[in-house]
Order: sequence, then structure tokens, then C-alpha cells
Amino acid sequence: MNEGDTNSFIIGKMSQKDALEIANNWKYPTPYDFYDMTADREDYEEIIDANQRGDHYFTLTKNGNLIGFFCIYPYEETEGEFEYGVGLRPDLTGKGLGTEYNRIMLDYVKKTFKPKKIWLAVADFNQRALAVYERVGFNFESQKKQATNGSIYSFTVMSLSIRK
Repeated sequence: MNEGDTNSFIIGKMSQKDALEIANNWKYPTPYDFYDMTADREDYEEIIDANQRGDHYFTLTKNGNLIGFFCIYPYEETEGEFEYGVGLRPDLTGKGLGTEYNRIMLDYVKKTFKPKKIWLAVADFNQRALAVYERVGFNFESQKKQATNGSIYSFTVMSLSIRK
């Protein structure tokens, strides 16, 4: 993938250095520590292994500073539909920046991958994230239970339909 520049923000394929920084050093306060990569072995192993990350993980930087990351996976069974995941640097969360950063990352996804629909699932307790996703255009689809981080959690499934 080529790097994209969006209003002085740079989006590029995640480097090993950035993957290790995110996986080992990004620690969120309770209850958001649910999102620490070390909280889920599968997530941790995926992000630190370049082969598992493949061409699915990207970083958002500004002035050389790592701001956030996202991953994007095509649904094998539905052409043009993708699953989206995102993380912001812990010290930037809860400050009203999520909407701007998600718009930048989603603009890149739209231009690069040309999706018809983007899906995501967010833990129900994360009301901040649910509000951000609604502000950037995602709509409620369903609720689901999912095994992760050593337990079963409730998630809200949301989607964003892209008009051509």
C-alpha cells in the first residue's frame, strides 16, 4: 500500500516498531484496559506478527507521532464489505478527538478499498466509542455475545453503508 497524506496526517502500513509500541506500551485506564493488546493473547500475537498483520494494519501519524491505528479485513463471503477496527493512543482518548481521527481513517479506507459497507463491533460498556461511531455515520445493526479476553462480553454490531 502507498502511504496517504490526509491534511498533514500520514496513513501507512503498520511497521514492526509501531506494532510493538502499540502491543506492549499502550495501556488504557480501567475499564478501557479491556483494549490493551496484552489483555487478549490472540490480538497480541496478531499485531506483533508481520505475517498475521499482513496488509490489514495501518497507522495514523502526525508530525512523526503515532496517533492511532486501524485494521481492515474484507469479508470473504460478501464482496465489497469490510470489518474495521481502530485504536487511539491512550493519552488521546476521552478528549473529543475520536470523531476527527475516525473520519480521517475512514476516508482513507473508502478511497483505498472502495467498500460498499463497513462493519465493526464495539464492547457495550464503551459508550464513548459507540457515540463516536454514530457521529461518523455508523448505524446499529445488532447485539452479540463474544468470547474474548478470557470471558464472554456483549458487543454492539454497527455498519456504515457507502453511497457511490
